[in-house]
Amino acid sequence: MLFQSDGLEETEEFLSANYAPMRIGSTTASSPTRIVRAVAPGVSVDRLELGFEMAYDVEPLQMICLCDIDSGTIDDHAPDGTTAESFGVGELFSFSPPDRAYTGTINRATYTITLLDPTVLARVASPAPGHDTVELTGHRPVDAAAARRVRAAIDHLDQAVLSDPDAVASPLVLGTAVRYLAAQVLEAFPNTSAAGPSAADSRDAHPAAVRRAIAFMDANADLDLSPAEVAAAASVSVRSLQLAFRRHLDTTPMTYLRDLRLAGARRDLAAAGAGDGASVTDIALRWGFTHQGRFGQAYRRAYDETPGATRRRG
Repeated sequence: MLFQSDGLEETEEFLSANYAPMRIGSTTASSPTRIVRAVAPGVSVDRLELGFEMAYDVEPLQMICLCDIDSGTIDDHAPDGTTAESFGVGELFSFSPPDRAYTGTINRATYTITLLDPTVLARVASPAPGHDTVELTGHRPVDAAAARRVRAAIDHLDQAVLSDPDAVASPLVLGTAVRYLAAQVLEAFPNTSAAGPSAADSRDAHPAAVRRAIAFMDANADLDLSPAEVAAAASVSVRSLQLAFRRHLDTTPMTYLRDLRLAGARRDLAAAGAGDGASVTDIALRWGFTHQGRFGQAYRRAYDETPGATRRRG
């Protein structure tokens, strides 16, 4: 979706319709704006160019909002009840808690906004003791390396998934990319997820939990499964399930699930060679692999041949 305008009222209408109700203002008669949106259910990556100084007063977004500045500045930014801060080129930050309004000024800036459904955090991590939900508690990354990993996850989501209609149409592909971004966000920003397994998690990390999880993943490997859903099927917490897989199989639940999907892709590649006509790319996407190079590498490690060789042999 592309939006371009030099009219402040038109820009305010677009922003209010696509983000949250807001009021904006400008100190100049001209207000050139260009916005490119890539949108899917529960997530969007937007590139914005504002050629003017825009004051904003925004209602709660109900989304996690990450901002990455390429040029210009964002000044006097303040969610309700907090001290105003300013951000400049190269800074990645979280705009505001999903349930809080915020104000500030954007000064002739080019920046990327990534919106993420906050409920996805609970699909990749368990809340810490004393917390009912997993949410961000700080708006700056813990270090530069963590910020780079978030940027890489956003770039992958934007370039490999949101730009491909077939990928967006696949719940497995889209869900995997969104959860990967959520996991990187939790690694980068202070939050209320459990930092490590509790005594109860350790107690529950028994072989029966692994067996229940494996049975669930075996039956549903072609569906968009999150760590939280697998853990629920095993009747344990996410941390407990991770510990159980490490303890008894020396792997992780998501690595085990990836291997199941590689096996599914192998079956489909053989069937394609026997006559159903699907390409290697089609089959990889069907099983949630958007990056053909990484799919090929993982496949060769598992089966000592390329996906194309399996397909040709049938």
